[in-house]
Amino acid sequence: MPSVLPEGEAVPESGSLPPDALAGRETRPLGFYLHVPYCATRCGYCDFNTYTAAELRGSGGVLASRENYAATAGDEIRLARKVLGDDPRRVSTVFVGGGTPTLLPPEDLGSMLAAVRDEFGLTADAEVTTEANPESVDAGQLERLREAGFNRISFGMQSARPHVLGVLDRTHTPGRPEECVAEAREAGFTHVNLDLIYGTPGECDDDWRASLDAALAAEPDHVSAYALIVEEGTQLARRIRRGEVPPTDDDVHADRYLLAERALSSAGMRWYEVSNWAAASDPSARCRHNELYWTGADWWGAGPGAHSHVGGVRWWNVKHPAAYAGALAEGRSPGAGREVLTAEDRRVERILLELRLAAGCPLGLLAPAGADAAARALADGLLEPGPYEQGRAVLTLRGRLLADAVVRDLVD
Repeated sequence: MPSVLPEGEAVPESGSLPPDALAGRETRPLGFYLHVPYCATRCGYCDFNTYTAAELRGSGGVLASRENYAATAGDEIRLARKVLGDDPRRVSTVFVGGGTPTLLPPEDLGSMLAAVRDEFGLTADAEVTTEANPESVDAGQLERLREAGFNRISFGMQSARPHVLGVLDRTHTPGRPEECVAEAREAGFTHVNLDLIYGTPGECDDDWRASLDAALAAEPDHVSAYALIVEEGTQLARRIRRGEVPPTDDDVHADRYLLAERALSSAGMRWYEVSNWAAASDPSARCRHNELYWTGADWWGAGPGAHSHVGGVRWWNVKHPAAYAGALAEGRSPGAGREVLTAEDRRVERILLELRLAAGCPLGLLAPAGADAAARALADGLLEPGPYEQGRAVLTLRGRLLADAVVRDLVD
C-alpha cells in the first residue's frame, strides 16, 4: 500500500462505475482487501500508508481512532454493495493487510469480515487471510481470529538475526515468528505464511541462510521472500544517504535469491510467483488473493489509501484515516482518483504481472517487437523452451533474476 497516490480522474461521490466495468463480471472472481492503517511504530524501510498513534494525535480526532475503525470500514463495504448493485458473485478471497491489522482486537477484524459476508456472502472455499506482527498476537488472539472466520495468516518474520531486525527497525523477538506458526496451527489455521526480506544492509549470506533455516523449521506452507527496496523518504533511505549503513546491492540480491530458491525447493516448496513459494504437495497453499491481483480479476480495497479494480477501472482512496472516515460519514465515496484502463493498458499489465508467474504469459499477448524480444530471451536462456513451444513465456531461474529487464523488453 504505497504512501504516494497516483493522479487520476475524479471518482463520483456515489462511487458508481461505468457500465462497461460491470459487464461480464459473473465470469471473474471477486475479492476484498481490507486495509488497517495502524502501526505501533514505524519500521525504517516502510513506505506504506500507515500511521502510529503519535502521527494521528490531534490530526483527526475520533474519526481517525482505532476504536471506530472496524465500523468505518464496514461503511465502505456497504458502499461497495450499492456500487456493485445486483452483482451475483460471492467473495472468494478476503485479505486484511496493513499496517498491523492485529493491533485491532480479533472481534473488530471479525466484524469487518462479517460485513463482507453479510453484504456479499463468501464462497464455500473462501480464503480469508490476515497479516500479523508476531509481537501483536498471542495464542488466545489467534484462537479468536480463527473463530471469527480467518483460515490463513501471514506473519512478518523478515529475519532471524537480531542485528538485521535492528536495521529494519523491526520490534519482534527472534524466534517469536516460529512460535506463532505453531500457535496458529494449534488454533486451526489451514494455511500459514512467513514473510522474509533479504539484502538488508549488514546482512551476510550466513544471516540469510539462518533466516531461511529458521523459517523452514517452523513448517509454514507458504514463504514470501522479497528483496529489500529502499524507498525515498524512509528512515532507512536517510541512514544510507548519511553513510550510517551501506547501500543495497543488486548482485547481493541475486545471490540471496538463489540461496532462497535452493533452500525452499529442497524443503518441498515450489515458486509460483517470482517472490512466493508454496508447498508443492498442496495447490491450495498458494495465496489465492494475490493471484487475483496477478491475473487481473476484480477486488474491492476498503480503507485509507486502498486500491481497487473492477472490470478495467482502477481507483484508490484518500490516504488519511480522518479524511477517509469523514467521506463515508457524509455518505460519499472515499475515492481520491481513478483511471479507466484502455485495451492496451490491460495488455501491458497482463504481460507485466503474468510473466512473474510460474504459469507465464501467452506469447499471443506480445506485440511484434515484444515477440522478437521473447525469441532473444529464449536464446539467452531467460525463458523455458518447453512452454515457449506451447505458446507461453515462462521465466527460467536466470530469467527470474532478471525479471524486470525481461518484462521491459517484452512489453515493447
